[in-house]
Amino acid sequence: MMKRFVPITKLIGTFAFSFWALVINTTAPLVVLVAAELLLLAMCGSLSRNLKAVCSLAVFAVFLGLVQLVGGGSLESAYITGLRMMAMTVVFIILLTTTRLQDLTAALVKQVKIPYEYAFMFTAALRFVPDFIAESKAVQEAQACRGLSTKGNVVKKMIHYMSVIQPLMLKSLGRSETMALSLELRGFGSSEHSFMSNVRPKGRDYAVMAVMAAVSCVVVYMRLHGLV
Repeated sequence: MMKRFVPITKLIGTFAFSFWALVINTTAPLVVLVAAELLLLAMCGSLSRNLKAVCSLAVFAVFLGLVQLVGGGSLESAYITGLRMMAMTVVFIILLTTTRLQDLTAALVKQVKIPYEYAFMFTAALRFVPDFIAESKAVQEAQACRGLSTKGNVVKKMIHYMSVIQPLMLKSLGRSETMALSLELRGFGSSEHSFMSNVRPKGRDYAVMAVMAAVSCVVVYMRLHGLV
């Protein structure tokens, strides 16, 4: 469903959901907002693939709530902090799982008018995050096969983890050098750029943008009157 919309619509939707999460200051609407995002993720067919990430975010949300509670906040403020974090991060998962990074780059350059170099750096960073996590897991498994033990106190674990960080950094440097050479050979930095993807908004995109603008106005009105 979400793949029918162009990237600029999804970007505006991402910022709209994040804006609503920041404006809303009561528990029930935030629960509805998080539930709506999870429903969208399920309708896109990406919930099962990203279930581990969602669970990790939920754990981190609980941790933030506990920090808020220990810091002297009320139980309701702890709920709001955790739910707000969930609402602002799950929507980014929806954006990244339903949008090709090449299309996102094209939308940032054509619609948002961001310089190509900055748009490319942003999407390149997003592209390498899953690769970096996969490489980290592979290095840990390789070191475990060689007898690396991660047991012990925190200091010992940090010392042992250096055996993972060193090869990971070397692989990352090698990847960055290869990428820099590839970009140089392809003429990166040229003043003219062309994109094969058609990222121009259509009628349904403008309709969704109008709905999100209307909902944003309603949320602000309700917040000013203490309803959310």
